[in-house]
Amino acid sequence: MLSRMISGGLTPMAEISATLDAMAHLDRLRAVRSLTAVDLANLYERAVECAPITMEHFVPPDRPELTEVIHHGLNSLPAFRTFQKRFCRSTDRRGQRAVFGYNEGITRPLIGPGFFVTHPTLGVEHWESRGAVVIDYHLGPDGPLASTWPHFKPNSDGLQHFVYHRTRDFMRQVSAHVSIGAAFKDEKQMNAYFVLCREE
Repeated sequence: MLSRMISGGLTPMAEISATLDAMAHLDRLRAVRSLTAVDLANLYERAVECAPITMEHFVPPDRPELTEVIHHGLNSLPAFRTFQKRFCRSTDRRGQRAVFGYNEGITRPLIGPGFFVTHPTLGVEHWESRGAVVIDYHLGPDGPLASTWPHFKPNSDGLQHFVYHRTRDFMRQVSAHVSIGAAFKDEKQMNAYFVLCREE
């Protein structure tokens, strides 16, 4: 159903968002995991119609600092399509609030953990049109992490160099729990997309 709503191009994004909002978490997760690679590309393009995504989408304001928030992901790659991005609110070395995260999945022991810093794109003109928030692998967490997370490892180290190093994911909102991202490497779009579905 969700795939048909996206691919047909006739269903308004407001209706797609409302449909996802009305679902229970497991139904919403099943719906987004049914999407094809073409659906994800279409959804990213269509999500420009939605309200700009905010930092609070990734870590809601009611979550205490250093509390893990899990977003279940599906990417457009031909294999290893399911994964998680895990976020937490923290305080950086300058004493400012920050949102850090890493990637969890079956490939993490080989090409992970893929740490990142999440921040708004406002003020960077050529980024703003890509999405209001960027998951930035150029930056590494410089503050405390959730206690259950793996130890920090720079994205330039090991095989994760080929996946995360010099990469940024630009995010758009789809619904209250769902977001869509597009990956860029060295400012070049990679034709790689993913959808995230936040746990309640």
